[in-house]
Amino acid sequence: MGIGENGHIAFNDPHVANFTDPALVKIVDLDVTCRQQQVNDGCFTSLPEVPEYAYTLTIPALTKADSIFCVVPSRIKAQAVYNTLNGEINESCPASILRTQENAILYLDNDSSTLLNL
Repeated sequence: MGIGENGHIAFNDPHVANFTDPALVKIVDLDVTCRQQQVNDGCFTSLPEVPEYAYTLTIPALTKADSIFCVVPSRIKAQAVYNTLNGEINESCPASILRTQENAILYLDNDSSTLLNL
């Protein structure tokens, strides 16, 4: 998995993230930051092309995995990485849930880790 610019994991944007969601899969509306990331990543050429809704695995579904490998490249995600590792563990930064998982490994590059004191 990865971490989005707004701290999302698997399209669980902050406004729809739920650490105790009873569903395994759901349809979510994507916030503007998430949609813009799709353009920034080269998946779409402009914001109007990016769908406003997506299917996603819920956070409980993701954290049920035996092992979680989270790969986060790019300077544009440095703030999200910082918030994941240093902010409160809550839905305002969905990726923060990874800190509660013994089976999670976070892989960063030099760019995504620039705000960390390593």
